[in-house]
Amino acid sequence: MHHENLRVAVVLGGHHLGRTGPVVSAWFLDLAERRPGLEIDVLDVGEHRTDGHGGRAAEFSHAIDAADAFVVVTPEYNHGYPGPLKSAIDSARKEWFAKPVAFVSYGGMSGGLRAVEQLRAVFSELHVTSVRTSVSLHNAQGLFVAGTSTDGELRGAATAVGEMLDQLTWWALSLREARRKRPYPG
Repeated sequence: MHHENLRVAVVLGGHHLGRTGPVVSAWFLDLAERRPGLEIDVLDVGEHRTDGHGGRAAEFSHAIDAADAFVVVTPEYNHGYPGPLKSAIDSARKEWFAKPVAFVSYGGMSGGLRAVEQLRAVFSELHVTSVRTSVSLHNAQGLFVAGTSTDGELRGAATAVGEMLDQLTWWALSLREARRKRPYPG
């Protein structure tokens, strides 16, 4: 039986901000792209500014529509997530429905966990199932930019990515099958 790949849209919430974002994004994308059975679409919210003209926003919502699942990579700022990420999320609506999302977050002491907590509430409103396991990178600057990480720390984080993607894949396959059998009542 032909088993088609899952399309996963990776939404980079803070890729263009500071030095840490690009390094964390590249690290995660490298791991995700090595996984068999996944087709990765990269959506950098810095490039999808919703300026009211609709062009970029339309591109973003088409990519969300085409995806079977999502991973949001986000920093934490002032106990929350970046404003441009919220604008990007809000630029699509039904395109999100009945699909799963997973989170990779980074920050200082909290590792971005407060940003993820808020995003779970936002995605719940959009009928998106959030995957239980998230990857939280504490002191991401030390880990990735300053080079003070140990191999063990990065190996542990990579293991967490694997676990998270296992759960995301399970939900994505299950929900894709369900959407095909019957329309979601959203």
